[in-house]
Amino acid sequence: MKKLNFLFLMLMATSVMFTSCSDDDPNPNPGPDPEDEFVLSENITEDRTLESGNVYTLASRVSVLNGVTLTIEPGVIIKGEAGSGANATALIIARGGKIMAEGTADDPIIFTSIADEIQPGEVFHQDGLSPNQNGLWGGLLILGRANVSLAGGNTEAQIEGIPPSDTNGLYGGSDDEDNSGVLRYVSIRHGGANIGDGNEINGLTLGGVGSGTVIENVEIIGNQDDGIEWFGGTVNVTNAVVWNAGDDSIDADQAWNGTLNNFIIVNGGDKCFELDGPEGAYVNGNYTLTNGSIIAGGAVGLVDNDANTNVDMSNIYFTSVASGQTFDELPTVAAAFSNFEVTLPAELMVSDVFLGGSAAFTTAVAEGENTVGADKSAFAGWSWAAASGALDILK
Repeated sequence: MKKLNFLFLMLMATSVMFTSCSDDDPNPNPGPDPEDEFVLSENITEDRTLESGNVYTLASRVSVLNGVTLTIEPGVIIKGEAGSGANATALIIARGGKIMAEGTADDPIIFTSIADEIQPGEVFHQDGLSPNQNGLWGGLLILGRANVSLAGGNTEAQIEGIPPSDTNGLYGGSDDEDNSGVLRYVSIRHGGANIGDGNEINGLTLGGVGSGTVIENVEIIGNQDDGIEWFGGTVNVTNAVVWNAGDDSIDADQAWNGTLNNFIIVNGGDKCFELDGPEGAYVNGNYTLTNGSIIAGGAVGLVDNDANTNVDMSNIYFTSVASGQTFDELPTVAAAFSNFEVTLPAELMVSDVFLGGSAAFTTAVAEGENTVGADKSAFAGWSWAAASGALDILK
């Protein structure tokens, strides 16, 4: 009898095992459960905190809504699912929402792809994705209520990269001191998913973001579109590195009126700088780019201005420059350029690279002898660019 009972139990166990593994299982490899506390799949409608030591999955396009604050503690990793078109994953801080992403030099906050095996405590995964892999998820968009210069006298617009049907993509207004929160010690990697017709998402998009917002110590790595793009607004950015942008590394539009201070571009993509002027009648002085080091690498060009680009650029150092990479033209509106230095290969002169009168404020220097540029010590320890040696050419 005992033997019969034993055989019966074995048959039942075998039946259960085969049933659970059969081809009839409708979802043998389920993805992230949207009810999982570590999955972000719906708009954030009340204050929420992502806690240190955790890895969160961004499973869709998620907006932090008006009046809501998303707090991200040091060391958090957010991994975006793959997707394109309307299914591209992205985190949007809508107008009136806030992000409080305050990492530290010891524990940066990392946005990356679900394909990245990086875990909390790592600056990068030794056998993980390469720094030039891009388009694997969307990106981070912060939208505010500051002034933007738009054609037709409009004061707001839909941000590029977000479908027009999603009104959380609106930006612009009249509050130049608007506060969208804090980004500090944040690394954004492998983004730029295409939503259609060549319309990709930038690594960090800043649309109408006001001066009450703090952005310090940020890096953008391997983004398929631009590294950082400003659409109007008044926000300042300090200590930024853009490495392996697919399109432009630094892009400014629509009468942005802030300052980018202490920044590094590595392997500049299409243009290292795509600098546009106002699109409408609204103009509020010039934006400022200062204390930057440019490792041009495979960039198509160095600086591309429009005739009406309202920019002041100073203390910029260029190296790893090749034939055909140029500063194309100076704006015809009031703009100030000063203290450019460049290390050139033996076959090139300053006038071969810096065109349209820009050679007048540019000096050739030997490698390592530059007196202007970024302070790369700001990126030590926390950034993948520094940890990988990508900045070693800079003194």
